Amino acid sequence: MGLLRRIFAPLVGDTDERVIVLALARMVGALGNSFLVVVLPLYIASGQIDLSGLLDADLGVGPASVTLTEPLLIGIVLSLFGFLNSFAQPFTGRLSDRTAKRKLYILLGIALLGTASGLYAFVEDYWAVMALRALQGIGVGFAVPATVALVNEYSQGATRGGSFGVFNTFRLIGFGFGPLAAGIVVELGPYTLPVGGGIGLSGFDAAFLIAFLGAFGSFTLVSILVSDVEGTEASAGDDLSVSIRGEGDRWLDPVFTLGVATVFIGITIALFATLQNQVNARLGQDAVFFSLQFGAVVIANVLFQIPVGRLSDTYGRKPFLVGGFLILIPSIFVQGIIFSPWLMLVARLFQGVAVAMVFAPSLALAGDLAKQGQSGTTLSVLTMGFGLGIAIGPLASGYLVGIGFSVPFTVGAVLAVLGLLLVVTQVEETVGMAMDDRPDGAPQD
Repeated sequence: MGLLRRIFAPLVGDTDERVIVLALARMVGALGNSFLVVVLPLYIASGQIDLSGLLDADLGVGPASVTLTEPLLIGIVLSLFGFLNSFAQPFTGRLSDRTAKRKLYILLGIALLGTASGLYAFVEDYWAVMALRALQGIGVGFAVPATVALVNEYSQGATRGGSFGVFNTFRLIGFGFGPLAAGIVVELGPYTLPVGGGIGLSGFDAAFLIAFLGAFGSFTLVSILVSDVEGTEASAGDDLSVSIRGEGDRWLDPVFTLGVATVFIGITIALFATLQNQVNARLGQDAVFFSLQFGAVVIANVLFQIPVGRLSDTYGRKPFLVGGFLILIPSIFVQGIIFSPWLMLVARLFQGVAVAMVFAPSLALAGDLAKQGQSGTTLSVLTMGFGLGIAIGPLASGYLVGIGFSVPFTVGAVLAVLGLLLVVTQVEETVGMAMDDRPDGAPQD
């Protein structure tokens, strides 16, 4: 284990080595999964998946009817993953609290994700693709709450922000570079493997194999180097519910408030993804520049997650949450009114900084408030919120852009304003909180 800390010392500092393992496992898993964000649309559109009986079919009656197009069918597959993994997380998070089997659920989730990735190469039917993507959504729904719960339990209050900063940084590295690598792998295919007399692989098959191997590597890391925290089951208690109503003069519970704010963050990130054609036409740019703009949010997150997380351990969580939303509001709004590719890139970088200022401190604050043995239930509120936002964003922008190019970004800015108001009025600071003010059963760091 000491080898990992030595290898990543400049990046992770004195972070618990078990957190580094979970971060690496999540990075490898995110890399493999983000491969599919690029590969599946191309695979479905390639003609290798049978869409007969679905294309141009009408669903609904009269004004409520919808014609199934290829882009819509692709969008359904991609969004299905987000919705299933989001809605599963509160239940799987609670289950991991009840049983204290974090590692088991992480391994189960990775196994489902990886197995489905490998099986894509053998299906030819759209409904089979849907079934595999649903299986992957459920798999991530098992893995994510248990993973963040372990990160929280491996951390003390004085290092919790830094630990989540490290975890999110590695995850985002995998998520950010996966699509770029996937495009290259598909484009350079077919391949011949130097085994069995030379086995041929198409670009798609190679991408699915890489996603499968990534999950296998992640599974191996967790199996060997991660263990559950003793005593979690005993301290979980009977009440594993998440409050909505706040105490005293607060209308909303702070963790629930952060969950709602995280939905807004996820939506603003995902708005851009489906607007490539409109953005390129408006700014007079090519797909390469769009990819750079799209990746700018991830790049800024990778650069700022760890320092922001560590600073929040010293100076408090709430200042960074407030500052993040203050930066997010103008950075998302201007994307709908500017006409320069370079200004769009700058706006996207600032949006990434804003997101980095919210992510790690939010998880750390929720971890501060989580009662002993209830990390899975508590933190799943935030992970579910982010996944739900990522699923809603593409659908919302695809509809809103029909009203006007600036409308999705204006709506995103309005959501950021609402997020700011919620954080300012409903979330309290936890760094330096007196022990008597902590929730009953919360970790006494």
